[in-house]
Amino acid sequence: MSPSLSVVVPVYNEAPHLAETIDGIVGAIERTDFDAELVVVDDGSTDQSAQAAAAALRGRLPLAVVSQPNRGRFHAVREGLRRTKGRYILVLGARVRLRPDALAFVRTRQQAGELVWTGHVHIHTDGNRYGAFMNVLTEIAWRDYFDDPRPLSFGLVGFDRYPQGSGCFIAPREILLEAFDAIPARYADARFANDDAPMLRRIAAIQPIHVAPAFASDYVPRASLRTFVKHSIHRGTVFLDGHGRRESRFFPFIAAFYPLSAALVAVIPFRPRVLPVTVAAVSLGAGTVAASARRSRSEVLTVAALAPIWVTALGAGLWRGLGMIAATRLRSPSVHPGRESERWN
Repeated sequence: MSPSLSVVVPVYNEAPHLAETIDGIVGAIERTDFDAELVVVDDGSTDQSAQAAAAALRGRLPLAVVSQPNRGRFHAVREGLRRTKGRYILVLGARVRLRPDALAFVRTRQQAGELVWTGHVHIHTDGNRYGAFMNVLTEIAWRDYFDDPRPLSFGLVGFDRYPQGSGCFIAPREILLEAFDAIPARYADARFANDDAPMLRRIAAIQPIHVAPAFASDYVPRASLRTFVKHSIHRGTVFLDGHGRRESRFFPFIAAFYPLSAALVAVIPFRPRVLPVTVAAVSLGAGTVAASARRSRSEVLTVAALAPIWVTALGAGLWRGLGMIAATRLRSPSVHPGRESERWN
C-alpha cells in the first residue's frame, strides 16, 4: 500500500540540523492519520548528512536516501519528487522544523478540499542578528499577511504579496511533479536555479495556495557574517531567476538595480566620497523603513547595520545571475526553448 504522505528533504551539508528537523517531522506526522515516508536527497554533501538523517530517524518512518553530485536544490527537490509514492508531498528544508500541530491542521483542511499549502515560517531570531535582519525583511516584504496573520488563499492575483516558498510546502503529488517538470532551469548551472517562485506561480494559476498561522514551522538562519554574506550572494542569483520577469512585483526593482549600480561603480573612482554617502543612505533608509513598520529599537539598529552588507551581497548575486543568463544564451540560444516567452528584460 502506498503512503499517503511523502516528505522530501533536500540536504547539502546540513548534518547538525537534521536531528531536530526529523524529530519535528515525526512528531507532526504522529498527530495525523497520514501513512508517511521520508525521502532525503543528499546533494553531494561532504559532512555525512545522509548518515546523520538515518541515525536521527531511527526507523520511525520508512526512509529512502537519494544521493547525487552537487547539482543544487532545484534538481534535488525534483529528483526527490520522482522517488516519492505518497498522494501528498511535503517539501521541507533541512533547517525547517515543523511545529507539532502543523500537519494535523493541514490534514483537516485537505479533507475540506483545500489541497495546496505553503507554510507560515517563523525565523529564529534569539541571539542571532542575521536571523533578526532576515525576519524583519521577510515580514516587511509580505506585510499584507504578516501585519495580520490569518488563514487566506491566493492565486496569480496578488501572488507576490503573500509569503510562499518551497522550504515548507505541501500539495498533491501530481501537481508538484507537473510544476517541476514544466519549469526547466534558466541557468546552465542549475545549482543557482530558483526552485520555488516559477513552480509556485504555475501552481497558483490552477489551484489556490493556502497559508495560515496554524501550518507553522521554524527556520534556523545562518549565524555568522561569512555564511550570511555567502547565502545572500546565492539568494541574489536565485532571486533573479525567480523574479526577473515582468509578472513579478519585484521586477521593477530588479530592472532599476542594474543601471543604478553600474552608474555607482563608474562614479566611485572619480568621486570616492560617493561610496560612504551611499552606504549611509542605504543604512538610514533601511532603518527608517523598519521604524515605520513599528519594529523594535534593536531590530531597527540591526537592519540599519546589516542593510549595506546585504544589499552589496545580494547585488553581487544579481550581477552574477545576469552574467550567467547572458553566457547561457550566447553558448546555446535554444538551450531552454520553453523560456523564450519569459525573458526577464
